[in-house]
Amino acid sequence: MPAQTVLPRWRGFNLLEMFTTKSREPFREDDFRWIADWGFDFVRLPMCYTLWIEGDDPFHIHEPSFARVDQAIEWGRKYGVHVCLSFHRAPGFSVNAERREPFSLWRDQAALDAFCLHWTYFARRYQGISSEHLSFNLVNEPESPSDEKMTRGDHEQVVRTAVGAIREVDPYRLIIADGVSWGNDPCPELADLGIVQSCRAYVPMGVSHYRASWAGGERFPVPTWPGALHGDKPFDRHALEAHYARWADLARQGVGVHCGEGGAFNRTPHDVFLPWFRDVLEILTGHGIGYALWNFRGSFGILDSGRQDVAYEHCHGHQLDRELLELLQEF
Repeated sequence: MPAQTVLPRWRGFNLLEMFTTKSREPFREDDFRWIADWGFDFVRLPMCYTLWIEGDDPFHIHEPSFARVDQAIEWGRKYGVHVCLSFHRAPGFSVNAERREPFSLWRDQAALDAFCLHWTYFARRYQGISSEHLSFNLVNEPESPSDEKMTRGDHEQVVRTAVGAIREVDPYRLIIADGVSWGNDPCPELADLGIVQSCRAYVPMGVSHYRASWAGGERFPVPTWPGALHGDKPFDRHALEAHYARWADLARQGVGVHCGEGGAFNRTPHDVFLPWFRDVLEILTGHGIGYALWNFRGSFGILDSGRQDVAYEHCHGHQLDRELLELLQEF
């Protein structure tokens, strides 16, 4: 029996139309249609909170800015695709270095107050929509615990406070918390909270982020699989199994687990990426854990990824990586 039995094994993609402070494009109905047509049932929307505030005031929400989110949720319901709303930038924290936050989500009460204000607004706005169709992913990839920036206790306090604030408005909303250490380490201390936890499929970084400038990937050696490095440690199938065993252990405690992001940047050789990702998907599937590729269109995606070693197929006006699509469809 799979370790993870709380959730459906959702399979899908991240859609990036609200990903950064500069994101202005609307979501696309075709994305939802094609995702469903190809057999998938999940999208995660990484979002930046500055896109729906007045000026630079995190306590002043601009309600008309939610039209894009409303539309995405409606298309999800139309096409049978679960929509997960995720704060990629929350008040006081983001892994994206494009903006310096004026306070710390983990240490400053004002940031936590703003964080809860935003999530309770979401809870009220979407209260009538079933968790079958909609979930809330609190904050993307909390950093590695440390005394300097965020201890596990700091993280736990933020999660418990935000979950409590959401449940005061909507007791039945499905809530997801990413693991710490950028989604790589589970949080058994939250197992009693009745929320889902989200892992990542980026290990080893020597495969997933080869030549990715934001992750220092220019320094990584040309990857092989097996053998690519995560830090200074070479990885193989056995090391991957050990990495995800911790998440399976969490799932056996009755905690829902999903993999909210995964894949490899377009500079990773395709003949390395595909066998590595097959191993990842086999392991996740064996544990009953679903996944979402980062992204659908773009450098990690199945459409318009810009890889130099793929024979693309012309599809709906885009360049389709058919080999990657068929691999995902197997799982």
